Amino acid sequence: MATVPEAKEALNKFKMEAASEVGVNLKQGYNGDLTSKQAGSVGGQMVKKMIKAYEDSMK
Repeated sequence: MATVPEAKEALNKFKMEAASEVGVNLKQGYNGDLTSKQAGSVGGQMVKKMIKAYEDSMK
C-alpha cells in the first residue's frame, strides 16, 4: 500500500483542528495517553465535520 505524504499531512491537520475544537490537546506523534473519552471526542468531531462537508457539497 502506497501512502501519499500530502494526504497524510492533510489528515493530520484535520485531526489537530478537530481536537482543538473539542478541547483535547494533541501532540505530534504518539497520543496513546489519551483517555477513551478524549479519543472518541476527536474521532466524533472529525466525523461530524466530514458529514457537514458532504452535506454542504450536495447543496
